[in-house]
Amino acid sequence: MTTNFTTADLIDDHGDTLRSCSTQFRQYGGHEVFSGPIRTVRCHEDNGLVKQVLNSPGEGAVLVVDGNGSPRSALMGDLIAGAAVRNGWAGVVVNGAVRDTVALGQLELGVKALGSNPRKSLKDAAGRQDVPVTFGDVTFVPGEWLYSDHDGIVVNVTEL
Repeated sequence: MTTNFTTADLIDDHGDTLRSCSTQFRQYGGHEVFSGPIRTVRCHEDNGLVKQVLNSPGEGAVLVVDGNGSPRSALMGDLIAGAAVRNGWAGVVVNGAVRDTVALGQLELGVKALGSNPRKSLKDAAGRQDVPVTFGDVTFVPGEWLYSDHDGIVVNVTEL
């Protein structure tokens, strides 16, 4: 995981080859700067698939979870995030809500989400894994690279 970058400098250096996510996320994880190859989950108010994926080897990847922007239930909390740390994930970006935010801030993991909600989600594992997902004017394609810092998220086809 590369952490010696700023997304603003990446945009300045690479211009329109990078895609900049317009969604305004909040930082929740202990790592505020993170990057890695993209993996994805598309789900709606059901974190069963998120849990399955983050309980598998991450190898420095960033999981992008498209929860359709729903704030009604959390798609990740401290237990699932702890599994992500143990399994070598660099970060998780949730287009939806998380919970256990104080505990998330203590973990060595990048976490961005729209907000928080203490309500648990469904656990049916409904959704799709490793498919392109789109939000914030960006399509996140598995295998491409995500870079995240205080200013936002940028995506490139390859590692920079």
